[in-house]
Amino acid sequence: MKNSKPITAFAPHEVNRFQAPLALASVFFMVLIVLNGLLAKSAPNLLMILYGVTGSFYILIYNSLVARSTFFRKRYSWINSIISGIGLGLLVYILPPQLEELFHILIVFSAIVTATISGRYHTYINLLVIMIVSLPGNIQEISNLQNSIEYSAPFIISIITVETFLRIKDTAQQHIRRLETINTISRQLMQSLDTDQVLALLNATILDTIEADTYFIGMLKGDEIQLDLFYDEGEFYNGLRVPVEGTLASWVINHKQPLFLPDLREDVQLEGVKVRIIGKEKTSLSWIGVPLNTANITGVMALASYKPNTFDLADLELLSSLAQHVTLALDNTIRHAQVEEQARLDSLTGVYNHGYFLKRLAEQADETSKLNAPLSLIMLDIDYFKQYNDTYGHLVGDQILNSLCTAIKQHIKQGDAVGRWGGEEFIISLPNATGEQATQVAKRISETLASLRVEDRDQKTVPIPTVSQGIGMFPSEADEIYRLIDLADRRLYVAKERGRNQIEPDASHWSKIHAK
Repeated sequence: MKNSKPITAFAPHEVNRFQAPLALASVFFMVLIVLNGLLAKSAPNLLMILYGVTGSFYILIYNSLVARSTFFRKRYSWINSIISGIGLGLLVYILPPQLEELFHILIVFSAIVTATISGRYHTYINLLVIMIVSLPGNIQEISNLQNSIEYSAPFIISIITVETFLRIKDTAQQHIRRLETINTISRQLMQSLDTDQVLALLNATILDTIEADTYFIGMLKGDEIQLDLFYDEGEFYNGLRVPVEGTLASWVINHKQPLFLPDLREDVQLEGVKVRIIGKEKTSLSWIGVPLNTANITGVMALASYKPNTFDLADLELLSSLAQHVTLALDNTIRHAQVEEQARLDSLTGVYNHGYFLKRLAEQADETSKLNAPLSLIMLDIDYFKQYNDTYGHLVGDQILNSLCTAIKQHIKQGDAVGRWGGEEFIISLPNATGEQATQVAKRISETLASLRVEDRDQKTVPIPTVSQGIGMFPSEADEIYRLIDLADRRLYVAKERGRNQIEPDASHWSKIHAK
């Protein structure tokens, strides 16, 4: 996991939780020393009594006034490591030979206490000071190998105990950080209804928490996978599409289960899977992938590294948790977009409704103005539609409306827009189109509509109505969208007055406009 700092100390609330029992245990050892001093065979050992009493007072004062305060503990931890190390090192000169084991026990206990309250480096300073102070008193005893092993044993045991203890704590804290990461991103994701924002949050989380050279989130689109987020060693390749067949991603998608490959130097025994390089021309040696599955989403999220054995099962667990939250968030954004899209559309024909078309037209007019480009508008009305409905019924009339919208969509570009203005009246905006080009579009719509075949409920073919169309051009004829709409609407009625099935103005009008 990225940014996993080495253990230096427990958090303040953790220290306070351990403090009382550690202090009582320390005082207990001091009391044992006092009792042994009082019960000495020949006479009370005043040095042991003084040592135990002084040590008890020091422990109680330090734990009550210093260790419970974050400010004082940070300032005096080094001093305490040295003072307690000197004090414990001096004990070897005070204890009788038969109590030597108590000295060894206290070394191990001191290491555990210091590691708990202050951290790793303070513990090693404490052990080093104990060794420096106590070594002269044991110099003769450690002249042979057996005595040397006995002297060094408590220090070795202390180091092993402390390292095991702190690494267990480090693992636990990393797990806690992972849970905090999941909780944090899940709250942020649930507040977002924008796909780009969801992907940005995911990108920031992976960069901050996991050591990975490359990662991606891909959505299945037909026989390809679209990599909406794709990071590879410092570069992004977002939006890239690659064939899904034969990839590790396809295995994850098809089997709907995670795939953990710690070392890709070994042959991948997966049916139908081939090695494929995307992004940088380098081969990944570690790979993790988890599926993304909802009613609206089929995809995969994956991590990879150019080094073997980079990831462990904890990374797989973190990625799986992230995938669950990201999948739900992306599904929410899709559902929200669908709801918003439905709110923009006419329920019968599927084209923009009156209100949203006006908003879209205003945006298009602003864009074309900045580019100093034209925008043409077609106002279209079905001729004698009321009589048509009365004759053939509203179901056939609805068929005609939908057929007309289909014909319109066949002849406009992706950046154009069509809306239902009301009843049988429709409006079409054509950014970057001149009046002549709009006239050509209008003619093609009329021709396509005339070629359609519509049947009633008895499967009898019914005649197709004609349409009348009026065209206006922005900004040369009207420099504001409502004036443009009024212009196109007036011309529509001129076309109707001319006998219907007409386009107003005729093609010659636009050459006059350009001549001005």
